[in-house]
Amino acid sequence: MTRDEKAMAYRPQTQLVRGGQMRSPFDETAEALYLTSGYVYKCAEDAEAAFKGDLDRFIYSRYANPTIAMFEERMRLMEGAEACRATGSGMGAVFTALLSLTKAGDRVVASRALFGSCLFIITELLPRYGIETVLVDGTDMAQWEAELAKGAACVFVETPANPTLEIIDLRALCDLAKSAGAKVIVDNVFATPLLQKPLEFGADVVVYSATKHIDGQGRTLGGVILGTEKYVLEDLQPFTRHTGPAMSPFNAWVLLKGLETLELRVQRHCENALALAQFLEQQPGIERVLYPGLESHPQAALARRQMGGPSSLVTFTIEGGKERAFSFLNSLKLIDISNNLGDSKSLITHPATTTHQRLKPEERAAMGIGDGMVRLSVGLEDVEDVKEDIFQALIGR
Repeated sequence: MTRDEKAMAYRPQTQLVRGGQMRSPFDETAEALYLTSGYVYKCAEDAEAAFKGDLDRFIYSRYANPTIAMFEERMRLMEGAEACRATGSGMGAVFTALLSLTKAGDRVVASRALFGSCLFIITELLPRYGIETVLVDGTDMAQWEAELAKGAACVFVETPANPTLEIIDLRALCDLAKSAGAKVIVDNVFATPLLQKPLEFGADVVVYSATKHIDGQGRTLGGVILGTEKYVLEDLQPFTRHTGPAMSPFNAWVLLKGLETLELRVQRHCENALALAQFLEQQPGIERVLYPGLESHPQAALARRQMGGPSSLVTFTIEGGKERAFSFLNSLKLIDISNNLGDSKSLITHPATTTHQRLKPEERAAMGIGDGMVRLSVGLEDVEDVKEDIFQALIGR
């Protein structure tokens, strides 16, 4: 068994702690932090060979760096992908993945329920480059089939979606896309690699904002793109090397430390989120609770089939619209108002005025984002304290 085969055989928690580790001659316990922009060569011939690709070594940290390489390898092992590249942010990963697979004259079909910045890329940026884009209801396979029948180079989806926690049937979508010759990119940030494996359902590329659960403590930014070795070497690598969406070595080191506790944190996040979702369903003044772990969720059965756990996010709508939602947010004493998620601290945001404020009211309505909707990223606090904070804010005490 090769070293790579042995690493792939380890269970997830072991991979999260030890995957991709490269020790220097100093035999350090923790992963080394290589804060360097460049590398030196023994001779001019080595430099020539490296730039020609005949010598496998580090050339420049915009291309690759030992600390970043360790993070990429650990993510690759966790996802079960052939190859991985890290970027400076999650949106850097989304934009890079889309642009590396499309060109002027191509067509992209995407689900309508997307993070605000993803929608901006799909609906405003890609058309500037001569790429046609179409949005569909992600849960309606008939809409996917109709649009993919017209041809597409690429499909882009989030599942669970931000902020509605909409679940898309990945196997059915990937089958349709494959028949149309389209590549499927899945933003898997809400699920993490522990709760959902899009590649197993036929997806071609998976992207993450490592800023979220992978860091998990609100410290740093990062993005991840995973796929086949052919895609990474032939499509992605030329794009990243010459456009420079590189991750910093320091951020990669922080994210490596975050991965060590990812499984433990995600398990507690989901336990707390389920308890809070069940609690919220019983509270007066709550119009609707959206959580994949509840039977009331529209795609609850699909979530059980497709995911290894529900989510750390709970979305709910407060009766009374924006005014009542703001009053609720401003009354919270423990939970912080923040648009980040996946943090050890519970964070809450009002999507209509933050992450999706650029959209017109009718566009938000089409996505199911009302003025009373709030998105709660459930943290690692004692869940009873979080319940008490929500209760006192709801009753306006």
